[in-house]
Amino acid sequence: MKVLLDIKDNKADFVLELLKSLAFVKVETISTPKARFLKEFKQAVDEVNLAKQGKIKLKTAEQLLDEL
Repeated sequence: MKVLLDIKDNKADFVLELLKSLAFVKVETISTPKARFLKEFKQAVDEVNLAKQGKIKLKTAEQLLDEL
């Protein structure tokens, strides 16, 4: 399982050391832009899934182009 954590800067070192001390946890830090991309991508996938379930209605391509 992969988990993305958002940790305050002043607590990050403590949490990273704690996680690294656990033999069954592999720690990989990522850049802020990559974390932002992953968060936004997950939101997009969630929206598509809600649209497939009929819970929300997505904009058409024409509506998106009109916004530009």
